[in-house]
Amino acid sequence: MLAAVILSGGASSRMGSPKALLPYQGRPFLEHLLEVTSHRNIGVRRVVLGAHAEPIAKAIQLEADEIVINKDWEKGQLSSIQAALRSLPPGTDGILLCLIDHPLISSLLVQDLIEQFYKTKKPIVLPVYKGRRGHPVMFSASLYDELLRAPFETGARAVVWAHKSDVEEVQTNEEGCVLNLNDPETMNKAIRPAD
Repeated sequence: MLAAVILSGGASSRMGSPKALLPYQGRPFLEHLLEVTSHRNIGVRRVVLGAHAEPIAKAIQLEADEIVINKDWEKGQLSSIQAALRSLPPGTDGILLCLIDHPLISSLLVQDLIEQFYKTKKPIVLPVYKGRRGHPVMFSASLYDELLRAPFETGARAVVWAHKSDVEEVQTNEEGCVLNLNDPETMNKAIRPAD
């Protein structure tokens, strides 16, 4: 069984409003990510909230045990990953780590990553679009301790670097896995329908 972890703890200062609630195809980013991460192998779900915890929790229907409040969200992304890991029940095989500013992914990509995770038994599985690594990233439970000890300056990347030869790259034609929607201009370009 896997855990889907969606990180939505930041201040969204460049975007100007909580990214989790921005509309994509008629519904909020967070709802889209919750839907695409619904998979038979995912038995646990954690949404990590921080700066805008209250409005997001009010707007999106989540079970109480799916919400993790990261009081240290200002320390950055790694603090949210660690908060999620500490909240997991024992016995998960790994996590599928999704970022709220990389919402343009499909359930097909999620399925491909999960299939490769179980098939290759590699501790890290991630998508690659035209030579660029993207999100979501899967980490095996064998790496939880390393993620909990990782330095805040480099975050989860330190764990990826430490296991360079153990990363399974899954080729994809989904540009969304590398699109970081951090400000209104990037977002408008990414989700504007092609002319």
